[in-house]
Amino acid sequence: MENSKNSSIGYIYALQAFFAWGILPLFWKLLSDIPALEVLAHRIFWSFIFLLLFILIKKQKRIVDLLKQKKTRNSLIVSSLLIGGNWGLFIYAVNINQIVEASLGYYINPIVNVLLGMIILKEKLDKLKSIALIIACIAVIYLTIDYGKFPWIAIILAGSFGFYGLVKKTAGIEAIPALTVETFILAPFAAISIGWQLFDGTGAIFVGNISTDIYLILTGIVTTLPLYWFAKGAQRIPLSAIGFMQYIGPSLMLLIGVFVYNEPFRREQAIAFGLIWFALVLYSFSMVRNTKQKTKSN
Repeated sequence: MENSKNSSIGYIYALQAFFAWGILPLFWKLLSDIPALEVLAHRIFWSFIFLLLFILIKKQKRIVDLLKQKKTRNSLIVSSLLIGGNWGLFIYAVNINQIVEASLGYYINPIVNVLLGMIILKEKLDKLKSIALIIACIAVIYLTIDYGKFPWIAIILAGSFGFYGLVKKTAGIEAIPALTVETFILAPFAAISIGWQLFDGTGAIFVGNISTDIYLILTGIVTTLPLYWFAKGAQRIPLSAIGFMQYIGPSLMLLIGVFVYNEPFRREQAIAFGLIWFALVLYSFSMVRNTKQKTKSN
């Protein structure tokens, strides 16, 4: 009974996380009049403040240990640059009305993870995952030809988050302490940027618009809270379930881009997304099958 309750709570946590990530474009649109780099600076700074408060309340002292270990510290410096770039590009994509392409990046991300695992970690792919990878590559090539330009926002979002996951996997660090250190590394640069803009009067915060002040401070909560929910959910439910649920986010982004902000979604784009979705079905089916086989063997 306890395991069933624990699992149910895990699904609630995970659903909250993926739903929150999916509707984030609605929040970033509230700040679309502010340059993406300025919003990014606030996102980093306030995320660090809220994470620091969380760590102090929970009395987690592992942060200092992470900074003392040279190898771990170097990994976190790399991952902080990757996640900072990913955050900034996503905000920029929303601001220039490219939510649909941003959603494509997060659809592609699981396939990028497979590719990185194969090339860098020497992981072997089964037949279905190999087919999924080929189909996803065909979709990206088709989309590139259709656009007449490389879908760089989608590819960089997928690639940066893929490498971010790779660094975190090889470092083996828990999500919340790691993100605290990552934002700690970036926070001085963010604070200097915010402070300079306050000094010369070009910043958007504390200039009389209370709603903008609140939104900028909330960037820390909307960044850290879904990650906390995800970490709590991932502890309680199977990886295969997480694999399926991770497509909730980009699906919501796509719907918001098309139906809320009227971004174009042409037939050629629908074909490319259809190929990606088919590849993800194959990928997810392979993952579930492998998980069941491991369970039986144990």
